Amino acid sequence: MKYTFLLLSLLLIPSFTEIVYAHTVDAVGEYRIEIGWMNEPVMSGETNGLELYVSPLTVCPDISIPMECANSQEFQNGIEGLKNLLKIQFVYDKTETITLPLVADHDIAGKYYAFITPTVSGYFQANLIGKILDTPVNLSMHPPPISERSYIEFPESVDLALNEVINDNTKFVEQIASLENTVQNLENTVQNLENSNNQMQNEVNGSYIIGSVIGIIAIILAIIALVKIRKN
Repeated sequence: MKYTFLLLSLLLIPSFTEIVYAHTVDAVGEYRIEIGWMNEPVMSGETNGLELYVSPLTVCPDISIPMECANSQEFQNGIEGLKNLLKIQFVYDKTETITLPLVADHDIAGKYYAFITPTVSGYFQANLIGKILDTPVNLSMHPPPISERSYIEFPESVDLALNEVINDNTKFVEQIASLENTVQNLENTVQNLENSNNQMQNEVNGSYIIGSVIGIIAIILAIIALVKIRKN
């Protein structure tokens, strides 16, 4: 039983290695092109880089298809001096594009990097544009897909920085709403005071008029009384 389990493990390990660290290989003219991610599996929201290997393509007498010929070979004798001649254009969903320069590896000739932080999961298209020495290049390749980061986060997906920003914005919005309520209450108070003042002013004006009329009537009555006294 133990030997059976060990045998199965040995058989499965290479297959997992091929899945996790898969690279895509193609050919352009006399050159072999290989691309793959630096860190695999690739997760959304994490900075990564696409590895590009460029080497001479050895002629395959028995293989007529260039891509299959390139797949039958390994990277060796890499082509140097291409970082200013080639660029990689990432395409997502056929609408979002970004073109990135290449950075040469200091230790391996013919190996280059294009760094990127994918924000979403899914499949990306990598267009290699420019030229390899004197050979024009316009090649579309498809590196392994990008996985959703939340799938491997445990116990839950947490982004402290994002949460802090959200919390701060929420508090700020609440403070603004509180200030707006305070201003509205002040406006209502001022309006009520103005209405009260107007009412009091109207009452004062009315009392003044009534008092004036009564005074005039009293004066008239007094005059009539004096006239009657003099006649008697």
